Amino acid sequence: MVYSSVCSGIEAVTVAWEPLGFRPAWFAEIDPFCSAILAHHYPDVPNLGDFTRVQADAGPIDILAGGTPCQSFSVSGRRGGLDDPRGNLAIEFCRLAGRLRPRWIVWENVPGVLSSGRGRDFGAILGALAQLGYGCAWRVLDAQFFGVPQRRRRVFVVGHLGDWRRAAAVLLERAGMRRHSPARRQVQKETAAASGNCSGESGQRDEPACGEAHGALKVLSAFSAKDYGADAGHLAPTLRAMTHSGSRANGGGQIAVCIQEGQTGVREHATAGTVRSAAPGMQPGGSLVMQRTTLRQLMPVECERLQGLPDGYTLVPFRGKPAADGPRYRAIGNSIATPVLQWIGRRIQAVDAI
Repeated sequence: MVYSSVCSGIEAVTVAWEPLGFRPAWFAEIDPFCSAILAHHYPDVPNLGDFTRVQADAGPIDILAGGTPCQSFSVSGRRGGLDDPRGNLAIEFCRLAGRLRPRWIVWENVPGVLSSGRGRDFGAILGALAQLGYGCAWRVLDAQFFGVPQRRRRVFVVGHLGDWRRAAAVLLERAGMRRHSPARRQVQKETAAASGNCSGESGQRDEPACGEAHGALKVLSAFSAKDYGADAGHLAPTLRAMTHSGSRANGGGQIAVCIQEGQTGVREHATAGTVRSAAPGMQPGGSLVMQRTTLRQLMPVECERLQGLPDGYTLVPFRGKPAADGPRYRAIGNSIATPVLQWIGRRIQAVDAI
């Protein structure tokens, strides 16, 4: 299948869909750093820049995908909704779909879009797609149930030209319609186990089976660095984009982890060393039993793993030298968890083959 993405960012769509045999026709991204990543990894795929200027002659595609800016819909922002130029790009996405007429569309945003404008904004987006002939289904999916240890809930809208049943078959499963989810405590226990060792089974009955995350980071204890540990647990809080001025070298965004005292660097599959007892005569430093731990913020490679990206994916030449950490944190935080996209791609592939 041939697809194109808008607001492409660092192109999580291609990381997720290339293993499925999907082929990108073009990207549309205006951010300089993200554009440098696209040029580095996909030099043969054209970047058309501002997607609002893409016309019908861009070429036939099967899928149009994109995650338009979420700041105006987020509950932590001013919630300008569609009145905000950034929020209105969701309507521009619909207009582009009308010009290109792909068979499938995939659109992603934060759950706050469901309540923005008391629900009218989301209704306007779905209404615009319906007027164009797309039948749509939507669902809130959490990355923690797809093999990466990150709590990241996002709304995904899948549309099919002329048939809502195909869109519903992609996103909705019979197991998810039974309405007998386990108790929250049991969900947390199963989710932590699934994140540490993805076995191909769902961490929650009404969520899809977890995908194969590339180099998934097993987090011992992670929490928001500025939240006094209130959300500490086995899953990392949602990665968020940082402005360049708000980040620093090895700043790690907003998430901190507990590591063994004296541990340096990043281990392949863990963030904490072996738990030792405090027997007399032992060398100091490293006993997690005695809580001799150090807090540090995540490194860019760990953030990449939390999104299911390959290690070093965002470490590309930028303005004549290796990319600094600040732009990398910002780009990763703005991206989409690739295992979720891969699950959607597989579902589209299966439904399209029927």
